[in-house]
Amino acid sequence: MSKGVQTAIAIGPEPFPDWVRDAVCSAGAQVSNYQDATGLIWVSPTDVAGLDAVLRECPHINWVQIPFAGVENFISIINNDRVWTCGKGVYAEPVAEHALGLILAGLRNIGRYAQETSWTRPIGRNLLGARVTIVGGGGIAVALVRLLQPFLCHITVVRHSVTDMDGVDQVVSAQSLINALVGADVVVLALPLTPETQGLLSRAEFELMEPHAWVINVARGKHIVTDDLVWALTNNKIGGAALDVTDPEPLPIGHPLWSEPHCIITPHTGNTPEMAEPLLAQRISANVALYMKSEQLIGTVDSHRGY
Repeated sequence: MSKGVQTAIAIGPEPFPDWVRDAVCSAGAQVSNYQDATGLIWVSPTDVAGLDAVLRECPHINWVQIPFAGVENFISIINNDRVWTCGKGVYAEPVAEHALGLILAGLRNIGRYAQETSWTRPIGRNLLGARVTIVGGGGIAVALVRLLQPFLCHITVVRHSVTDMDGVDQVVSAQSLINALVGADVVVLALPLTPETQGLLSRAEFELMEPHAWVINVARGKHIVTDDLVWALTNNKIGGAALDVTDPEPLPIGHPLWSEPHCIITPHTGNTPEMAEPLLAQRISANVALYMKSEQLIGTVDSHRGY
């Protein structure tokens, strides 16, 4: 590839925000059209067909940066013909912060209190000293573990690769998920969506969990079988659920979860545009700079694992 300011990077689809152009240019690259570029920053998380068409017309593009950490929308066109990078790790800090807020709101009954119209009885459990299971060992998990340190929790992480993690009491494989759910006061979902992780929590898992346990989902809605979650909440099989993502999404008006007193729903705001833009701009600039030097890019996608 060409070096320095002559490196041509395309951005799509048009129109794209000025901050994306600024991020590319600040790294010393030149914003170009698809035909002249070898790298492509794709800013739409949903226009898969548009990206596929561009890549078919421009097989010389050898690197594609997509915006979100989750790549499930693009998995049908991701292959080993070129390098793919995503927003993996970019949004970890704000999402972990949101997860912590949801944990505290659930355990301390804040969500339900906020809906009351009169003084009610005291309800709540401590996060201090709680047993927390985090399913997923990526950037969100790392950030959340750090945020949980003042609460002296016993933390278990369930992840694909069993390796030691700072601040974590035990790391177990996905095959030990059930053992990690049993006895947990809080279960946080913070993992990629793949065929293997779809429907990870269903009626069978809810039946094994503690009746006071809260499920926190800041990953993807399809990790949970929604009808089974409604059943678990209605029958007091778990303490509650705090969901930043749902299946379907957006959650339709009138869905049973909206009126479930032990369910807190936020509209996928673990990472808002105000938070995301500067973080993604930093990642784009960093990767463009690395690309110009032919160095290893950040957030590469494994086409076989699907994340």
